[in-house]
Amino acid sequence: MTKQTVISARIDVETSAKLDALAEQSDRSRAWLVAEAVREMVRREEELMGFLQPGLDDIAAGRVHTQEEMEDWLAEKLAGLRQAQKNAA
Repeated sequence: MTKQTVISARIDVETSAKLDALAEQSDRSRAWLVAEAVREMVRREEELMGFLQPGLDDIAAGRVHTQEEMEDWLAEKLAGLRQAQKNAA
């Protein structure tokens, strides 16, 4: 069995009642449902941070563009696409 630790959290009465109802309906314990919810939240947050980290690294390294630079880049790309469409017509 893996090592476990106990945590506590305060939740409102309505959420607690819903949790109890879910536990009964699913034939699971309240603790199991809470642990599963925490595992899923941690998994999602780790995934999000993994997605964001390359961008944060770029910012820290100064690899950024201004809004104006991006607008100019996009305008250039759109102009190229429009010209390609005209040439194809």
